[in-house]
Amino acid sequence: MSRINTNVSSLLSQRILGNTNKALTTSLERLSTGLRINRGGDDPAGLIASENLRSEKASISAAIGNAERADQVVNIAEGGLQEVNNLLLEVQSLVGQSANDAGLSREEKEANQLQIDSILQTIDRIAASTSFQGSKLLNGTYDFTISGQATTVADYQINAAKLETGDSRTINVLVTASAQHAGLFLSAGAAALNLTTATDSFVLEIAGSKGSRQFTFASGTALTAVASAINTFTSVTGVSADVSGTGISLKSVAFGSDEFVSVDVVDDGGQAGAVHTLSSINEGVATTGGATAFSAVTNALRDEGQDVSAIINGIAATAKGKVARINTDFLDLSLELTTAGSQAAAAITAFTITGGGAKFNLGPNVDIGNQASIGIGNVASRNLGSVDAGYLSALGSGQGSNVVDGNVEDAQKIVDEAIKKVSTLRGRLGAFQSNVVGATIRSLGVALENTSAAESSIRDTDFAAETAELTRAQILVNASTNVLAISNSRPQSVLSLLG
Repeated sequence: MSRINTNVSSLLSQRILGNTNKALTTSLERLSTGLRINRGGDDPAGLIASENLRSEKASISAAIGNAERADQVVNIAEGGLQEVNNLLLEVQSLVGQSANDAGLSREEKEANQLQIDSILQTIDRIAASTSFQGSKLLNGTYDFTISGQATTVADYQINAAKLETGDSRTINVLVTASAQHAGLFLSAGAAALNLTTATDSFVLEIAGSKGSRQFTFASGTALTAVASAINTFTSVTGVSADVSGTGISLKSVAFGSDEFVSVDVVDDGGQAGAVHTLSSINEGVATTGGATAFSAVTNALRDEGQDVSAIINGIAATAKGKVARINTDFLDLSLELTTAGSQAAAAITAFTITGGGAKFNLGPNVDIGNQASIGIGNVASRNLGSVDAGYLSALGSGQGSNVVDGNVEDAQKIVDEAIKKVSTLRGRLGAFQSNVVGATIRSLGVALENTSAAESSIRDTDFAAETAELTRAQILVNASTNVLAISNSRPQSVLSLLG
């Protein structure tokens, strides 16, 4: 080295020392923060990927919190419904006791009525007070709202419906096959029975979905008396009778494939006539064909009803009697058609869902696909029951189904329907809690773990590798510092040339 103004080896040592100091600083930063990427310059692509994964983690964590909150809401609603169910069972017991007319005094019935009145008030109070953070759960706040209900729709139940904010959904029903009673026609050829002798008997066994009864009639008995006798046991057999011309039309009280009418002629007594099947009757009037003479009936003749067949909003519905139901991710509802509506093969604009329902966002994205909704109806006494049977409020004092002087048989039917309605709601909430909320929490938990693992693999520091890099950088800094010292001292050798 014969130049002193420019120490090239010193400049080289300074540059290398700067680089090693920078590497040492980076290693110290990564080890102290635990992150491999602390700024965009560390890994631009990795930073973008890790921030996207962090965003997903935040959304998933929020969704887990939403699902847990939904579980808490359902728990509170279930607690209120359980108490309502217990009260309804108590009403059922009181109604049964009050039906023992000869064994209870009027005072005891009035005492039972006082208990029922108290229970009805308690049910109404539970419906009005069960809440979560001030939001009422059982008073209809989270029931779905509709408009424009068609006259051919007798009743409906909306279990779930996903709607965009401010959106509505029209329910269109296309009846493709009518609901039918089970039915048989007994033609006698006259307005009264005409047996071979006055001592002969005409013996019939009539059965329906509820049970069976055997009837015995003498010669000369008017068909109106025969029909009246059969109707006396309608609640037992589920079969009603009407006189039509010179015959009797037997029909199941209800519609659907679960209903049937069976007739067995045990003894025809010489009575002329025949049993006509449903295919050969038109509005209860016998036509030709499909007939078996009374004397030829060796086994019971039977006819079954038919469920309505319908398409709701493009989805083939399952049906029972006059009730059709669909259950999809976006719409879960059932509706009961009137007799006219269920027997006319026509398109029906049933109603329009305008809003309502309890809506929960159970996914990481805020959109309709990640939302779940469930309808929670009003469980006040005036809403528990059915259109056909009546409602629980009818059991109150002075109402038609009170247990003192009202129709106790109707009262029991109403309580049965009320218990069924509450049990069905509890079942729906339980299924939502278990199969929707519970499954969502478990699924989101796995997603959070996997997303965290992916983000960690990109952004977190590998301490084993980074400590090795730190040791390397420390050694290089020490070495570079020593080399820089040597480089700075080398120009002093020029002094020897100056002697």
